[in-house]
Amino acid sequence: MNYYNEYEPFAAEWLKELIKDGLIPDGEVDTRSIVDVAPEDLKDFKQCHFFAGIGGWAYAARLAGWRDDRPMWTGSPPCQPFSTAGKQDGASDERHLWPVWFNLLRECRPPIVFGEQVSAAITFGWLDQLQADLESSDYSCGAILVPASGVGALHNRDRLWFVAHADFQRWEGFSGERKAGVTEHSKTNGLAHSNDLGYERDSRTGREAERRAEHASQYSLADSNNPGQRSDGGPVQQDQRDNTWGGCQAVQCKDGKVRLIPTEPEIFPLANGIPNRVGTLRGAGNAIVPQVAAEIIGVFL
Repeated sequence: MNYYNEYEPFAAEWLKELIKDGLIPDGEVDTRSIVDVAPEDLKDFKQCHFFAGIGGWAYAARLAGWRDDRPMWTGSPPCQPFSTAGKQDGASDERHLWPVWFNLLRECRPPIVFGEQVSAAITFGWLDQLQADLESSDYSCGAILVPASGVGALHNRDRLWFVAHADFQRWEGFSGERKAGVTEHSKTNGLAHSNDLGYERDSRTGREAERRAEHASQYSLADSNNPGQRSDGGPVQQDQRDNTWGGCQAVQCKDGKVRLIPTEPEIFPLANGIPNRVGTLRGAGNAIVPQVAAEIIGVFL
């Protein structure tokens, strides 16, 4: 049994439906604010997903081949204190909840932690605080900026991704799974290496890694303001578009950017007349891109 913490009622109900449909691992959805969650509430759970939204991290873990019963904590703390779309009050914003989450981490000591935040948070010292806090509790921590276009999407959506792990001797219950190989890899390559990512992905999904590697340069050149054209003026070929984004259409937004919007009627967030339109828009708009999260988890594996 896994744990999902989500304060927004609409997203919490969405999570329950995803669990019911088997799209994310079975688990308990806790609708309390993380402020009200105590360490003892979490002792019986293998995986804990905070700020769970619509289950992006849980879904990403499955995409990466992470077992449903393998321990992990994940979280994407609220971005409003740092986002350019908000007031940017930083640490003084009551929605700055990293300290609350870190208190649970420090008390419960999960072996692996994955997380995400908007890239603008770096300029507020958010990453500095996160790494200092985690390292003070004997976690090793690495972070990297990866946009959605890094996995074939035709929009940028820059995000800061981080992973932290405790001493390898704390990995009880992992049955020695890849432990020795991961240890050796970490000594020589650090958090991530593009070639290692390709080989790792290739071992699990065959041609997928090779195909992505062939088109990596074109992916990085995708122009978020003109999804049919690369930023250098060249066209984006159809085979450069990951199948993940095949069910989306480009929509010109009021801020001047173009975003890919799912076209399925049940989740299309901008059309008038769709039931629960506001809740759907918030749920989809606040979600992580699980395909990027899956790459981060894959690198760690």
